Amino acid sequence: MHQTPPPFRPLNIRILTASDTRSAAEDKSGDYLAAALQSAGHVLEGRRLCRDEKYQIRAAASAAIADPAVEVLLITGGTGMFDRDITPDAVEILFDRAIPGFGEVFRAVSMQEIGLSTIQSRAIAGIANRTLIFCLPGSPGACRTAWEQVIAPQLDPRINSCGFTRVFNAWDKA
Repeated sequence: MHQTPPPFRPLNIRILTASDTRSAAEDKSGDYLAAALQSAGHVLEGRRLCRDEKYQIRAAASAAIADPAVEVLLITGGTGMFDRDITPDAVEILFDRAIPGFGEVFRAVSMQEIGLSTIQSRAIAGIANRTLIFCLPGSPGACRTAWEQVIAPQLDPRINSCGFTRVFNAWDKA
């Protein structure tokens, strides 16, 4: 027996770009994510740019987590191996629950595009105060891979009825 998928529910998504080298005008990854999430039917709840400073990133992420209007936070930048790549270190401490499968799946999918260089990505995800948080690399290509192949299908029950929308539905009923 075929079940009808649950209806699409647009989510309020904020974008945070962590970068010492980009201005808002040069934020191609943030631009891509903003266009992609809106094209998918979600709501761009806001965008912010901050420096690769642990406490600036943590403060911006904390503000999003505390804002009841924000359901998903996409953070781009600072997930690599260089000294200034500290986004996972800044954000992971805020998680109520980590989602280790996100980083694993992102690297598996990314391997098809960039080969073994994918092991240098420290992309992570978690949940804090009923907010889904995804820490993505800063390159537009990596953001496209993460959005199109991992995140977007998890946020749309018409594509994946077992995705994160089940979590939001449970929270709505709580």
